[in-house]
Parts: sequence; C-alpha cells; structure tokens
Amino acid sequence: QPQTQVPIIIGAETLPSQHTLTTTDKPLNSQVIITMKYLHSAEVALHNSADDCWVSIHGSVLDLSDFLTSNRGPLAQPIIEHAGKDISYWFDAKTGGVKTYMDPDRNLTLPYTPMGRFLHVPPPEPTSDWDTDFGTPWWKNEKFVIGKLSTKPRKINVVNTLTQQEYVLEVCTEETISEIQDRYIAYNGHAASYTWKRLTEDGEKFVAMDMDKTLEENGVIDEDLEFEKLHIPDNFYVPRIHIYYNDDLTIA
Repeated sequence: QPQTQVPIIIGAETLPSQHTLTTTDKPLNSQVIITMKYLHSAEVALHNSADDCWVSIHGSVLDLSDFLTSNRGPLAQPIIEHAGKDISYWFDAKTGGVKTYMDPDRNLTLPYTPMGRFLHVPPPEPTSDWDTDFGTPWWKNEKFVIGKLSTKPRKINVVNTLTQQEYVLEVCTEETISEIQDRYIAYNGHAASYTWKRLTEDGEKFVAMDMDKTLEENGVIDEDLEFEKLHIPDNFYVPRIHIYYNDDLTIA
C-alpha cells in the first residue's frame, strides 16, 4: 500500500510528510546556526567555488574562503580548482608537509605539485619576490580547521510521533545522538523537547537512546557493508528513530 504524502506547511515551505534532508536542502529555520564537529564528504563538496571553498586534508576539513579572497592570483588557482574535494594526496601523511620528489637534473628535493604550485609553496628557484613572512602554511594552520571529516555517512529515518512527520537524515557515523539532534534542530526548532528512542531487536518496545553515544553504541547497527556484499541497494532499509514529545516546549 503506497503511503499518502501529506504536505507539511511551515511558514512559506511546503514539503511532503516524508522528506529526505539532503545536503542541498535549505533549513526550514534559517535562524538556527549549528557548528558540526563532524562533516561528511557531500557537505564538503557543496563548498566548491573561489568565494566558498572547503577542502579536506587527512581527516580535517578546512574553510579557505576568506584566505583565498585575500590571496587571489595564479597560486590560488590549484586550490580553487579542487574546492569541495579531498586533497590529502597533496601532502605527506607523516610530516603533514607538501609531498616532495628528487629532481634528477639539479639533485634537489623539491615540492611535488603536479596540480601546479600553490599558495605558500616555495618556488623551485630562489627569487626576490617570494614572500616568506606568512608564518604557518595554510595546510598546517589550525584557524582554518572547521571540523573533522567523517569516515562514513549513514542515513536514519527520524519519525516525529507527535506530528507523524518523517525525515530521512544523512549523518556521520561518529556523531552522538546529541550531535545528530543538532543537525535535526535546524528543521525542527523544538527538537530538544523530544526523547529519542529506538525499537528493541525483538520489536517489543521502544527504549530511550543515550544522547552521549553514537548510533552504533545505542544498538543501531550500520548494515551498509552487509547490504553491499549481498548486492542490496543501500537505501533498501533505513533505520527508524522515533522522537517523543516531552511536553516541556523549549524556546526556539
């Protein structure tokens, strides 16, 4: 039996009652600004221009938008061309520095930049216009780090038992339920007034989830790898998390 899609009216927004919160969706409450500890690659990929540039390097996500605005020029171009992408392969995982190679003609160790020399990488030859007073190179500068790159995203179906609205949310495996709630609160300003529960394995009852633990730690197992082995589409089954209203409405 196909489910009837009941529209949800929220301000000027109209959505079906079961809606997938993709990374391109605009939050229903644009006043909510959430800083996420973990980000997944699809979120990073949205920031793919010179004016809005995120990259990931060895598990860290960097926001280079303001840096590139202040440093326009040919040396910024390789970074801009890779905006929204993982550029870990530019850097040595052990040292954190730019990868190097031995130039056989000059017998010198030089930065390996097949993508083109970029900001803060010294030129291969001494030159008077090379500015060395930038301090810490941008790829080692903690001020640009805005979060950690998730090793794997996963989807959950959040069911509001009060309104019967369902939202499929893409989250990071490392996130606690509290952090997942932070993602959801942009779409439901009163999300903190709900208790998050999961169905027990025997299907007999719903139990409250520990907000300081991850989905896996709460018994919500990620079965994507098993589905992959069996050639089952990863959207075949999405775990359902039920949220119950506590009757103590928070201020949105």
